[in-house]
Amino acid sequence: MTEIEDAIERADRESFTREPPKTLKGRIGYLIRQLGSAKAVAREIGVTADSVNRYRRGARKHPRSDVATKIDDAVRARWQPEVRKRRRRQAAATGGITVETRAGFGYTAPIGTTDDGRFRRLTVHLPPEYAGRLFDARDAGDQQLRQIIADGFKDVYFQDGGARAMGLSDVAINDIDYLGLDY
Repeated sequence: MTEIEDAIERADRESFTREPPKTLKGRIGYLIRQLGSAKAVAREIGVTADSVNRYRRGARKHPRSDVATKIDDAVRARWQPEVRKRRRRQAAATGGITVETRAGFGYTAPIGTTDDGRFRRLTVHLPPEYAGRLFDARDAGDQQLRQIIADGFKDVYFQDGGARAMGLSDVAINDIDYLGLDY
């Protein structure tokens, strides 16, 4: 998973209107309702169906740390999918997406100007078209996520919507130190 995909996942988790179940018993019960059987849950988290039933009954209360992580990931991946979809649709249609990052930016500029890349800390609100492109690319498994954000920074931050730096042709994000998304 790339930095950008991680940032999208964090933003999705922040959009939950209710917290997922906190207890192991509650999480296992939720997964069984979602997947249909203890056997399906066992396949998902990598344990036996008997272990899943022990977790559900409360006979086993502390799974191994790797199993606990798989349980947590499985619950969060299925928790409130409609809320996440609605927030993404809203960002892609009207709201846009805010990107906060500290990254190395490089760009191609006309002769006589500096095109030296450097680290910048930016918080930029990208229009809805970039949010839509970002979500579509992520859902399609496209690896152009970084370039979509770079294009948005080029248009909104570097060129200020066409008011400056019109000779700037390519912007690239070279090194990402931190990246956060909000929509």
